[in-house]
Amino acid sequence: MRPPFVLTGLLALVLAGHALTAGAKDAPAPAAAPLPSATCDVVGLRLEDVIAKSAELQKPANEQAVRDLRTLRDAAVVLDTYKHPKVCAQVLTVLRALAANPERTIDQGGDTDEEKAEAIEQARKPKAPETKAPESKAPETAPEPKK
Repeated sequence: MRPPFVLTGLLALVLAGHALTAGAKDAPAPAAAPLPSATCDVVGLRLEDVIAKSAELQKPANEQAVRDLRTLRDAAVVLDTYKHPKVCAQVLTVLRALAANPERTIDQGGDTDEEKAEAIEQARKPKAPETKAPESKAPETAPEPKK
């Protein structure tokens, strides 16, 4: 089994996170669903067609590579939606290079540090907001009647 592309997925998430926080307070609220920008043509990439035509990517041992390609595509969509076409174009450039040569992509693999992979997997899981336990108040007692 080939090593997962943990670093590639991490790179996409870091780029997306950085782009989303850079200038977020200055960006206007998005209106209706925007059309893809000319610099970031995620639809034109036709990733699913590339995956379907690649015998190498169809192998069960390469499921992680396919997930990573889709993660990068999804990151590009998010970046384009939040009006970061330059960063989106960078992600698409990486994605095109990986999809154009799946054998090389699979051979070069990703980071195989299992502890790092586990830490990244934990970071990907949604977390519920921490709730504080209600402070217990001493029960109020009625004042003792005066004699």
